[in-house]
Amino acid sequence: MKITKISTMIINAKMRNWVIVRVDTDVAGLYGLGEATVEFQTLAVVGAVENVGALIIGRDPLDIERNWQIMYRHPFFKGGVISMSALSGIDQALWDITAKDLGVPLWRALGGLARDRVRLYDHLGGGNSEAVYNSETATSFAEKMHESIDLGFTAVKILAVPQSAPLDGADKLKHTDLLMKAAREAAGDQIDIMIDFHGRTSAAMAIAFAKVLEPYHPYFLEEVVQPEQFEAMKRVKEKVSIPLAAGERLYTTQDYLPFLQAGILDVAQPDVCHAGGITGLRKIAALCDTFGVVMAPHNPLGPIATMVNVHLGLVTPNFLIQEVMRADVPWRADVVEGAPEIKDGHIYPPTGIGIGASINGTAAKQHPYIADAPTQWFNSDGSVADW
Repeated sequence: MKITKISTMIINAKMRNWVIVRVDTDVAGLYGLGEATVEFQTLAVVGAVENVGALIIGRDPLDIERNWQIMYRHPFFKGGVISMSALSGIDQALWDITAKDLGVPLWRALGGLARDRVRLYDHLGGGNSEAVYNSETATSFAEKMHESIDLGFTAVKILAVPQSAPLDGADKLKHTDLLMKAAREAAGDQIDIMIDFHGRTSAAMAIAFAKVLEPYHPYFLEEVVQPEQFEAMKRVKEKVSIPLAAGERLYTTQDYLPFLQAGILDVAQPDVCHAGGITGLRKIAALCDTFGVVMAPHNPLGPIATMVNVHLGLVTPNFLIQEVMRADVPWRADVVEGAPEIKDGHIYPPTGIGIGASINGTAAKQHPYIADAPTQWFNSDGSVADW
């Protein structure tokens, strides 16, 4: 068997363009799908798929590890979100081909079940650039919480931390306190609530916000500082008792190792679309497992990535919980075929062959590529802020 073609399809989903990767073989009807979505850098990753994919045209798609090594090591400049995302989408597609060739679901090809079902968490939003909080905000937030609970979710994630300067005033802390209070009162004590800081705070402000949040017992705090600020995260860990999560912007085992060695990472959040695909994420998961760190993979992306993450959650021993985008676009179910039903906040093992999902090309064409740009935030003095 040989790889004959590697191509991409772009589907616009409002905030981001999904980049779907297809790998074709010389066996009639046998192809694989993957996802390489990178927010705000769509065309760059599409070009990278073409460049990286050219390295393995003509090779056996079942030699996944060797193909992964070729795509990672043969380019002189290794790593980075663009190249790693291109590699990730292709790697997922190779695993899809392998499972289809065996005639089994992907989770079976990956070694079989480590658990019976994958726990999911829902998104409530709540983050904004201004520290504005009122009764209308509280009511809306409570309604969203009750909707998630009614759908069976036992965990949610919120953006309760507003835009803040490196050092900021009591109004920002009050905003977070009131938003988290509304979330906890609506949820009760049985629902786990995660707080995404989105890397928008300094270490000093992260510590201040964490002290406000502590009485509400968050499940974990995500990206309390920018991912490259290793020393800043160490300072936060020294002062905060809530578990810390990070990793969506770390792409290799080498990136994760210093965080693990320093003991400042409680929950790892690699993204299967950026961290080397299935092969790369499993390497990271195994490394994290040796340090007793659990996995909560990052996944605000498209339907193929979600399906791949479900399979990985089923087979990964140190898996904790899975992020899922339930309602980013109302037509998601029209574009993807074969996605399993969410039952009581969980997904059970898919029975379809391979990844078990396919793209409806006709429906996808109704949502063509639209040029995207990142959100831009500025502090009150005009200086650039992380969002």
